Amino acid sequence: MDDAVFIGGPEKRAIVIEDYDPGWTARFEHAEASLRQALGPRACRIEHFGSTAVPGLAAKGIIDVMVEVEDADDEAAYGPALEAQGYAIRVRQPGHRMYRTPDLDTHVHVLTEGSDAARIRLLFRDWLRHDARDRRLYEDTKRELARQEWDATNDYSDAKGAVVDQILARAQRWAATRP
Repeated sequence: MDDAVFIGGPEKRAIVIEDYDPGWTARFEHAEASLRQALGPRACRIEHFGSTAVPGLAAKGIIDVMVEVEDADDEAAYGPALEAQGYAIRVRQPGHRMYRTPDLDTHVHVLTEGSDAARIRLLFRDWLRHDARDRRLYEDTKRELARQEWDATNDYSDAKGAVVDQILARAQRWAATRP
């Protein structure tokens, strides 16, 4: 996220990995309904992704929602509607915006419809749902990294990069074999 602008600067928050909670799906569904109401047809697609979207995978308990819009860089087309629902902008980078709830428990990632960034997020989720070994590798990595002290939460995310790249390579090979 070298080109990302973090609104409010870097943050230091505790990294707490929780066992999988089936209630995460209901939290996503609540967020999805709120987003559909706020955005209407501007939301081309709304998906639950990230670790909380993978049954059996431990996670930080933050619901990651992907909203595909026509052009993520056109904040004026969707930003005011998200802000009216209580979401605050946190990240700006080309083709990607991230908003979050005041409780910091739901992150809404706005991406351009059909972008590689959107495709990769869903591929990673789908592969982890499919492959128990990589799901375990990812969970073990997250738990190990969560034991460390981080100056900013994004440092923790960056530290997962090598393992994410390995898993994503396997996911892409898997996707290439599917129709």
